[in-house]
Amino acid sequence: MQTSSIITMQSLCKFYEMGDQVVKALDSINLEFRLNDYTAIMGPSGSGKSTLMNIIGCLDTPTSGIYELNGQQVADMDDDELARIRNREIGFVFQTFNLLPRLNCLRNVELPLIYAGVAPEEREVRASEALVRVGLGDRITHKPSELSGGQIQRVAIARALINKPSIILADEPTGNLDTATSQEIMKIFGELSEAGNTIILITHEEDIARYTRRIIRLRDGKIESDKRQ
Repeated sequence: MQTSSIITMQSLCKFYEMGDQVVKALDSINLEFRLNDYTAIMGPSGSGKSTLMNIIGCLDTPTSGIYELNGQQVADMDDDELARIRNREIGFVFQTFNLLPRLNCLRNVELPLIYAGVAPEEREVRASEALVRVGLGDRITHKPSELSGGQIQRVAIARALINKPSIILADEPTGNLDTATSQEIMKIFGELSEAGNTIILITHEEDIARYTRRIIRLRDGKIESDKRQ
């Protein structure tokens, strides 16, 4: 394994039993992600994209095979260790944003720091810095209902950045956005990648995938192609 590898998967499988049927959501996946990789995962519905993303994000576990994150076997981690990994190493960005409507931008962004036990003064400073980083320094006290779709997604990205994770996972991050706003969001991801983050996103849009430097295509739980561009 290369020293710059942050994720390694070997012969990774995820099977589900549905009645007397076995569904192979992921079948013998071999993948490596390096520091600063900027990757799109594509494939038709049922190809295994979401299952792969959930396993990468430590939200699900494989049926068999090896998943190493920063040189650690994820299978050897208990629930508390997995929760710490999710909170410190991985930032999540979802299509549906998942912001709390009653909280303003600052309070939404600082939520992961509350779970991490960070003091209030430090939380505010770090949340403010994250919002400035995504171009929302003038919207800190606004609530989600007072923002555009693109601004809401920027808040979600700021929240994903708050613990300075090494990996950012984005599930259809432009799915609810118009073309111009999608381009703005992808520009932010590009800047984050240049700054050193490993970014892995799911998308069904070819024009969005072209912003990345690597495209992995899945079909029927297997890797159909894996190309750097």
